[in-house]
Amino acid sequence: MIAAIKPAGSNTRGLLAYLYGPGRHDEHTDPHIVGGFAMLGMPDPGRDQDATLTQLARHLDEPVQLRNSEFGKKVTDHVWHCPVRAAPEDRRLSDAEWAEIAQRIVEAAGIAPAGDDLGCRWIAVRHADDHIHILATTVREDGRRPRLHDSGVRIGDACRQIEKDYGLRQLKKGDRTAGRRPTQAEMHKAERLGWEQTSRDWLQDRIRAAIPHAGSAEELLAYLEADGIVVKPRRGPSGDLLGYAVGRPGDLNNDDEQIFHPGGKIAPDLTLPKLKARLENTAPEEHPTARRDQPATPWHQATDALDTLHADMADDTHAQARITALGELIEAAAQKAPAHLQPELRAASRAFARAQRSQIRAENQAAHTLRTAARDIAHGATGSDASALATLVAALVWATVLAAHWHEAKGHAHQTEAARQALHHLQDAADQALTPMLGGLAPRQLSEQARRTFVHDLRSAIPNHADRILTDPAWPALATVIADAEDRGHKPHQLLKEAAAQRELATARQLARVLLTRIQHTSRNPAPNPRAEAARRRTTMRLSVSGPAPDATQPASPLVAVHPHNRLRL
Repeated sequence: MIAAIKPAGSNTRGLLAYLYGPGRHDEHTDPHIVGGFAMLGMPDPGRDQDATLTQLARHLDEPVQLRNSEFGKKVTDHVWHCPVRAAPEDRRLSDAEWAEIAQRIVEAAGIAPAGDDLGCRWIAVRHADDHIHILATTVREDGRRPRLHDSGVRIGDACRQIEKDYGLRQLKKGDRTAGRRPTQAEMHKAERLGWEQTSRDWLQDRIRAAIPHAGSAEELLAYLEADGIVVKPRRGPSGDLLGYAVGRPGDLNNDDEQIFHPGGKIAPDLTLPKLKARLENTAPEEHPTARRDQPATPWHQATDALDTLHADMADDTHAQARITALGELIEAAAQKAPAHLQPELRAASRAFARAQRSQIRAENQAAHTLRTAARDIAHGATGSDASALATLVAALVWATVLAAHWHEAKGHAHQTEAARQALHHLQDAADQALTPMLGGLAPRQLSEQARRTFVHDLRSAIPNHADRILTDPAWPALATVIADAEDRGHKPHQLLKEAAAQRELATARQLARVLLTRIQHTSRNPAPNPRAEAARRRTTMRLSVSGPAPDATQPASPLVAVHPHNRLRL
């Protein structure tokens, strides 16, 4: 059951005309009052042919008019409107049941507290099977205004209990992280103008798409302007950015003026302070011993960055930051992937938006590596490296599983559901990305001796899942990838064991594909010589202590030109 409080109004008679009218598409049938405040003589134009809407409006407005006549400042925002809708699969509720539900909602809101005979006047009008409209005038019988602060939270809690008591579909408890639902006016306007989305939904998609491209709030606004969005920054006397609002081209009010929406009214995580916290954090130093035998594509770098997602999930502030950055990485991948993968990746990005935010404060510095990977993809990735892209999408699947598990453990019901919805789209995208790669690997036949050796390595490295992997249609392709890695100097048993350690395997849908992408990623470079690698790290460490590397035109110092025999003794 959903109860959506509308913005306060000033025209009681006008709202009644809508509730008792035919509706915008003749959807209103048999409008009538099913419940209301406990005062006699309330006219119902739906049941009494002599009653009028004007009479009913005056009856509801009496406390308002009395207050206005006694005080110099008139009340102009006194119309409280709250539609209450059951789920499509719920049973048809009777008028008496709707009356009880309405009573519980106005009590929870503070409109008419239980046992308070001086509460506000209200009615519940029913003009359809599945919902009612509660209308109240927010001046009490004693002339005071009701306390409505946090009424939405209290009403949400009441709805969750009503669902249990009446055997209705049970929705998840709200946590104040949801974006605002489109209003009826916004939806009708979008329909009238031929727009597939309301303006706020359209703007939210554009802002989220711009975030991976920006390194600061100023860059973000510049990117939005370049994308054709109307931007209205709010600056202080010093020129510092204090806030912003954005508008959709062609979205005008009745005076033909551009309509603007502040970022926080588009989504809770798009306020200027939260965007600054995400975008403007200090970059950590590059590890001095980072090793690249082959130039890594942004796809490879992003896959490496995803390994940091599970590194510190025990720290809630770090986990939330990494999950937020994960959403940016999914969005960047959706923008740069080949056309056939974009629909599923874009759907995943849109679904994951709710999972990016919770009530836990994010320590954004912890997600710098992931956020940098997203920007690298947004600025320089191409879809030509099919293998690297398939590996990244497979890694995104597992990262989203981790995000869903974390949210579930924290009791974040809405975020858990959002992550699971995104997961379905990512799994479909992974299947599409892997199919052509598997087709290129499967036809390559291995010798019987090589096949038996790999089976032995598999049973030794992953004994609990070996049978499942060997019966997987992708096993021949996985064996080919293992053979290629062995040719580059890697040990199959070690590769399989390391790949299995990257994630738990019991929940993997297609286990052989999971191992295939991971092994293909980690074995793309030749296996390093352990002794040479150890000596190189010690040398680099000494250089980082003693100063920068010498000029290449000068004779090498003994510290740099370490003799092979000396390396063995270090």
